[in-house]
Amino acid sequence: MILFPAIDLKQGQCVRLQQGDMARATVFNTDPAAQAITFERQGFKYLHAVDLDGAFAGRSMNAPAIGAILASIKIPLQLGGGIRDMGAIEAWLGRGVARVIIGTAAVRDPELVRRAARLYPGRIAVGIDARDGKVAVEGWAKSSELPAAALGKRFEDAGVAAMVYTDISRDGLLKGLNIESTLALANELSIPVIASGGLASLADVKRLLMPDCKRLAGAIAGRALYDGRLDAGRALALISQAKALA
Repeated sequence: MILFPAIDLKQGQCVRLQQGDMARATVFNTDPAAQAITFERQGFKYLHAVDLDGAFAGRSMNAPAIGAILASIKIPLQLGGGIRDMGAIEAWLGRGVARVIIGTAAVRDPELVRRAARLYPGRIAVGIDARDGKVAVEGWAKSSELPAAALGKRFEDAGVAAMVYTDISRDGLLKGLNIESTLALANELSIPVIASGGLASLADVKRLLMPDCKRLAGAIAGRALYDGRLDAGRALALISQAKALA
């Protein structure tokens, strides 16, 4: 299991939102590259970043900050937020992003995901952001009637590397991951699923290491890392121990 520390970018700063609401943003670091370096030094092996402004605008809005992050770290970066055409996908992969996450475009232009996954095997993920089980788009500002599992099943044969499943109702609130819904999705798909939204403490990490969660590829941690509720060293040590015993 991979634990991904999250860097969410708003106006060039590292922030955390509550339930995806841009008006409920807390700034945790004005230097995202410095934050990325901190995560790398703590021992994380993979970084997760989201261009929040880009998710609303439909195009990259925090390119300078993302570029600075890429120039500062050696660990791979997966990036989401406003990536909605092949040009954006190719540009970010060409600049060194290891994997791009396609959310809104996966709902509206599924062929884009299929084409990208064929061209860039292992480097395309789909973001499934769900509110009450239905997929939300455009930075979670709009809801669709598409069930989360139905979106995932669209890409079962497409060669997608992973699904990033976020429970919007828990995101940024430190209520704990929605393990039940995440596992329900994972059990319907052959594509690896990454859990997101609400990871609050070491107890969540322990839960993710239980046998029924073996199907999950990892989880994303945000606010809990920033406010100290989740100790990075202890979390990563638990994961390493579990791998050694597997």
